[in-house]
Amino acid sequence: MSKLIKNTTTIAATLAVALALSACSTFSKAPAAGTPLADVTAKLGKPAAVYPDPDGGQVLEYRGQPMGQVQHMARIGADGRLISYEQVLTNENFAKLGTKRWTKDDVLRSFGHPADISPARATGPFPDDAEVWSYRYKDDGVWNAMMSVYFNARGVVLHTAKTPDPILDDRYKGF
Repeated sequence: MSKLIKNTTTIAATLAVALALSACSTFSKAPAAGTPLADVTAKLGKPAAVYPDPDGGQVLEYRGQPMGQVQHMARIGADGRLISYEQVLTNENFAKLGTKRWTKDDVLRSFGHPADISPARATGPFPDDAEVWSYRYKDDGVWNAMMSVYFNARGVVLHTAKTPDPILDDRYKGF
């Protein structure tokens, strides 16, 4: 009798894992390029924010911040159809950040709203009115990290810095 209970428990656990994995794959499927805006929002839900794109389209933010490490952006063309849908918090995308030419609007359209906004530390090499936007993400898909983007008072990027995430990185536990 105990062998029957053990087999039933194993089968139930296997089914539960299979159902959980299939549910995850359902939610992670991105709409195909060319999908109309109404169908994109029907599938993905209401975005956390919508940013105008200089090309006449718009960018929809599907927020994973402040504690998540992903952020998805759906780019909609001027024709009202999906151009792309991607998880944007990656080293490759952060490498595109250009100092002295990117603005807060550019950063919002590219990465969405940050996990944290704070003034730059007065002891650093930045002006007193500098502001820091920090994004929590997985560095190389593995390490718990923060990408910090420093802006001057005009909202232009001054500097970027990648550091371990002080909340999620185990090296900071107990401090």
